[in-house]
Amino acid sequence: MVVAAHQQITSEWWYEQRHNFELYVSEPVRYEVGVGDPDVAARRLELIAGLPSLTMNEEALTLARQLVLSGAVPQKAQEDAIHIAIATVHGMDILLTWNCRHIANAIMRSRIERACRLQGFDPPVIATPEQLLEE
Repeated sequence: MVVAAHQQITSEWWYEQRHNFELYVSEPVRYEVGVGDPDVAARRLELIAGLPSLTMNEEALTLARQLVLSGAVPQKAQEDAIHIAIATVHGMDILLTWNCRHIANAIMRSRIERACRLQGFDPPVIATPEQLLEE
């Protein structure tokens, strides 16, 4: 039920609000979008096909390691640290995610922001699509 609600909100945001933002997608997200049911994955990949990619680089890898080493992101969530690091080193204003366990988490957010700033980066605002819906 929660997943269905997230899908509905994401769809609403995508069709009604995305035009208000300059969108980018990271290489790991392109991979994640392509996983699962082949027909559904193909539709998701089609939606993001024209978006510019944010690449993984040494700077992002170093920041991701630091996010984990500092305890801002748990060891078991290294992939989440990579998502955060890529958005951060590429200077994104917002990181849009439904990952409320390790990314869009009010308790962890301050740790993530502090770790990014200690490494000399201004972290993005971390938000869910629901938080970016406008009337």
